[in-house]
Amino acid sequence: MIERYTRPEMGGIWTLENRFKKYLHIEIAVCHALAEKGIIPAAAAESIEKKATFNVQRILEIEKDTRHDVVAFTRCVAESLGEESRYFHYGLTSYDVVDTALSLLLKETAVLIREGLDGLSKILKEQALTHRHTVMIGRTHGIHAEPITLGLKFALWWDEINRHRERLQCAEESISYGKMSGAVGTFAHLDPSVEEFVCRRLGLKPAPISTQILQRDSHAQFLTVMALIASTLDKIAVEIRSLQKTEVRELEEPFYKGQKGSSAMPHKRNPVSCEQISGLARLVRTHAQVALENIPLWHERDISHSSAERVILPDSTILVDYMLYQMRRIIGGLHIYPQNMLKNLEMTGGLVYSQSVLLALVEKGLTREEAYDLVQKLAMRSWEEGLPFRKLLEEDPKITALLSEAELQSCFDLGRNLRFVPYIYQRLGLEAE
Repeated sequence: MIERYTRPEMGGIWTLENRFKKYLHIEIAVCHALAEKGIIPAAAAESIEKKATFNVQRILEIEKDTRHDVVAFTRCVAESLGEESRYFHYGLTSYDVVDTALSLLLKETAVLIREGLDGLSKILKEQALTHRHTVMIGRTHGIHAEPITLGLKFALWWDEINRHRERLQCAEESISYGKMSGAVGTFAHLDPSVEEFVCRRLGLKPAPISTQILQRDSHAQFLTVMALIASTLDKIAVEIRSLQKTEVRELEEPFYKGQKGSSAMPHKRNPVSCEQISGLARLVRTHAQVALENIPLWHERDISHSSAERVILPDSTILVDYMLYQMRRIIGGLHIYPQNMLKNLEMTGGLVYSQSVLLALVEKGLTREEAYDLVQKLAMRSWEEGLPFRKLLEEDPKITALLSEAELQSCFDLGRNLRFVPYIYQRLGLEAE
C-alpha cells in the first residue's frame, strides 16, 4: 500500500471541481473579449462573471442525458444565468475550453513538480558535500572497479536532477498555449483577437496554429519529462537497493521505530520504499508511451487521445510528485556505513589498483599488451587463490625488476586515485553556499 500522501495539492489539481473552475474562467474571459469587440453587451459579460456558477453533481446528473461533459457543464452554468446565458460558450467548440483548461492544469502541476525537484536537489547537494571524502569502491557490471567517493554518487544524481529542472521548464513552456480557433482551427466563428485576449488574460500564449485541438506532441513532451524524472528516481532507488544487500550493506533506506520488514522474519529490513519507486517508474514510462501514441490522430482530431489522457496526465503527475516526496525522505534519512565501504574496498586484496600497476609498467618501457598480460596473470591468481594482489606483485621478479618498492607503493595510493575529486566538484559548481 502506498504510504499516506502528504501533498494533497497535486491530487486537488485534477478534481472535477478544479477542472470546471478552469472551464468557467475561460468562458468568462471569452465573454469579456466578445464584449470588448462589441459582439455582446458589456453588461452581459459583467453579469455572467458575477452570476455564473456550477455544481459538480448537477453537471454529472445532466451528463447522464447529454453524454457530453462540456455540454453538461454549459447547461449547468446556464441554469445560474438569466437571459444572458445565450452569450455563454458563444462561438466556441468544446476543445477551445477543454484544451486551454488542460494547459492551465498542467502548468499548476509543473509548479509542484518543480518544488519537488528543487527539494530533492537541495538534499542531494547536502549529501554530496557531506560525503565528498567518504571513500568507497566503484563498481562496473556489479564488479569492483576502482575507488570513488560516496559524494560523487550524490553529485551525479544532483547534476541529473538539475537537468530535469531545465527539461521541466522547457516542457512547461511547450504546454503553455491556449486556443479559441473553433471546430477545425480556422476561426470561422470567432476573430483571432478573441483568442489573443483570452490567452493574455489566462497567462497563456495563443497557439500559432491549431486544429480542433492543441497538438499532442507538446503533451507527449511533458509526459516524457515525467518519465525521465521517474527513471532517474528509479536509477537512484536501484543503486540504494543494490548497496543495501546484506553482503554489501553500504547504504540503507530509512527504517523507522515500529516498522516491520516481514510478516515471517523479524530480522528483515527491506528496501521497500526504493522498490516502490522502481515499480511506479514503470507505470510513468508506459504513460509516456501512450502520450506518444496520442500524437497521430485522424484529420483535424478524433477522440482516441481523450480517454487515455484522463488517466495518464493525472496519474503521471501525481505519481512523480509522490515519488519525489519519497526520494527526498529516503535521501534525507539514508543510513550510511563508511566502515563497510572501507571493508568492501579492501576485500579484493588490492586488485582495484591493477590499472595503476599496468600504467606504471608501461611507463617503464613495456608495451601495453605486455604489461596487461603480466598484471592480469597475477590478478587472476589473486582472484582464484584468494591471495593478496600486492604480495603477488612483490614476489614476481618481472615486476620487481621494473618497479621499486616505493614505485609499487605509489600504485596503491588511494589519494592518487581520488586527487581530481575536488576538480569534479568545482566543475559542477558544487560548493557549500
